[in-house]
Amino acid sequence: MMMSAETRATRASGRPEGTLQPARIAVFGSLNVDLVTRLRRFPAPGETVAARSFAIYPGGKGANQAVACGRLGADVAMFGALGNDVLAPRLRDSLDAAHVRLDAVAALDDVATGTADIWVDDRGENMIAIAEGANGRVDEAYVDDHVGALAAAEYLLLQLEVPIRALAHLLSALPAAGGPRVILDPAPALPLAELPLERVWLLTPNEHELATLTGLPTDSESEVRAAAARLAATTGVRAVLIKAGGRGAFLSEAGRFERLPGFPVRAVDTTAAGDAFNGALAAALAGAVGEPLDFEDAVRFAHAAAALQVTRPGAQPALPERGEVVGFLREHSAA
Repeated sequence: MMMSAETRATRASGRPEGTLQPARIAVFGSLNVDLVTRLRRFPAPGETVAARSFAIYPGGKGANQAVACGRLGADVAMFGALGNDVLAPRLRDSLDAAHVRLDAVAALDDVATGTADIWVDDRGENMIAIAEGANGRVDEAYVDDHVGALAAAEYLLLQLEVPIRALAHLLSALPAAGGPRVILDPAPALPLAELPLERVWLLTPNEHELATLTGLPTDSESEVRAAAARLAATTGVRAVLIKAGGRGAFLSEAGRFERLPGFPVRAVDTTAAGDAFNGALAAALAGAVGEPLDFEDAVRFAHAAAALQVTRPGAQPALPERGEVVGFLREHSAA
């Protein structure tokens, strides 16, 4: 008989099943260890170039977003899976230090923790190859074990680094009315046809993912507008928020389109910039910085978090604390 990830994790830890307390923000997604190589430029196919440095960081889009929420003071729980190996403690320690609840994170004996091989060039751009490891074992049975806690959250953050069938099962299992507002980050950009997207409150691609998902260019504001309209029409998602780096963000909602300005900064490493943004957006909407912010103010808060993130290297180690974001916004109050 197959054993679900939750059952294996519970037997290993001694915790009774069915006792997870819901958090205000739930993050369902990937946990990876990032293997980061910095180099002057990316090699061409078949070319070898000398690297400037190599480092190992805790990462994964799901774990990054959970740490981003936790560092900003949000009540957040992580849902996903790790291997029972030498890499797993790096992730657990990072999440625990950010006060992220880990009760639902499974530890699997027969598979490695997920990894991401990341190259970063001197412009701060990155290229990423992922070995899914334990993330690939997050399945429908795992969803069934935790759907109560997931459905009880106020906000639910999703990405596409765990099997899409598990995401589809989760979205279908959520209550049609009430329950969490679902923020789906379609990264990496994959076909979305399998997902019941009517249950998604906000879709948050970056400009490159928007181009991949729609087949349209996104170099100009008018092109972003056309691509966002196509994505909304083909998915049925009412609100699409496009993250566009130094250009800020673009909101496309029910025929309305507007740019929400960001904070141009000199990027050192763009790894996890989108995760910093999504985590900060959820944290601000959920009231982690006082009263819940309205949407446009929450986007501004998220822009500040992402701006701080890209000015330093690494994924989770670079995610800002709440005081840093508040201070940044104070300094840029006239922007």
